[in-house]
Amino acid sequence: MPRPPQQGDMAPDFTMSTDGGGEVRLADFRGSSLILYFYPKDDTPGCTTEALDFTARIDDFRQAGARIVGVSPDGAARHDRFKAKHGLAFTLASDEDHAVALAYGVWAEKSMYGRKFMGVERSTFLIDGAGRIAGVWPKVKVAGHAEDVLGAVRDLVGRP
Repeated sequence: MPRPPQQGDMAPDFTMSTDGGGEVRLADFRGSSLILYFYPKDDTPGCTTEALDFTARIDDFRQAGARIVGVSPDGAARHDRFKAKHGLAFTLASDEDHAVALAYGVWAEKSMYGRKFMGVERSTFLIDGAGRIAGVWPKVKVAGHAEDVLGAVRDLVGRP
C-alpha cells in the first residue's frame, strides 16, 4: 500500500461517481480548496455525526472558499439516501473499488471484536487550489474535527 500523501505533496488524482448520478474529479477543484474526507460507511453513528458537523458549517467553509467531498465505498444510490435522510449539503463520492482510498493510503486493516478486515480509516485531506496537500488528519476522531478543518482552511486562505 502506498504511503498516504503528506503535506506539500501533490494530491493523487481521482475521478469518482457521486450522489445524484454525477461525477467528481480532482481537476474540478483547481483554484479552490477541497476538503476530501474519507469515512467508512453511510448512515452509521460516527459517519453521520461527522457529515452533520461538516453540513452545520457549510456556509463557513464556502465563505473561506472551500468545498467538501465525502468519500466512502458505498454506491451512489446509498449516498443519495444518506444525503436525503440527513439533509447533507455537500457531494458524496463512491469509491467502490477502493482505488482512491488506496491512493490516499486510507484503505487499511481494521479490527473489530477480534475480527480483522479491510476498510476505510477515517481520514481527511485539505487540498489547496493548486492540487497540493495543505493538511492531513489521519485516524480522525469525529468530535471537533469539522471545526479543526475549518480553522486550517481559514489559515490557508488567510481569513479569520
